[in-house]
Amino acid sequence: MTRPDADPLPIELADPRPFTEPWQAQAFAMVVDLYEKGVFSWTDWAASLSRHLKRPDSAADGSDYYECWVRALEDLLKERAIAAETEIGDLQKSWQRAAEATPHGKPIVLQNDPQRSGS
Repeated sequence: MTRPDADPLPIELADPRPFTEPWQAQAFAMVVDLYEKGVFSWTDWAASLSRHLKRPDSAADGSDYYECWVRALEDLLKERAIAAETEIGDLQKSWQRAAEATPHGKPIVLQNDPQRSGS
């Protein structure tokens, strides 16, 4: 029970935004969507993310939180044979080429990859 005269606890966030880059929100949404579709349980997701956050090469300050999020998702996709490691790697390279081919200030879309078939 909270006392009526109690001051609220001061909460200071280094950055009050939950996502600092659009890709972070997209990665978050992909995990939630796949969970809702039953691809994995939240317990499995939490265990995978925890493994990456606890790795010795993870940033102590948590600045690589969403990089860990993506690696945890990649692991689950591979474990469940939803995507092979080569498919994930090829897609990462395609996004990188698309980013390099996209004019500054424009949205990066996979269709901007000059090596993508059908583009």
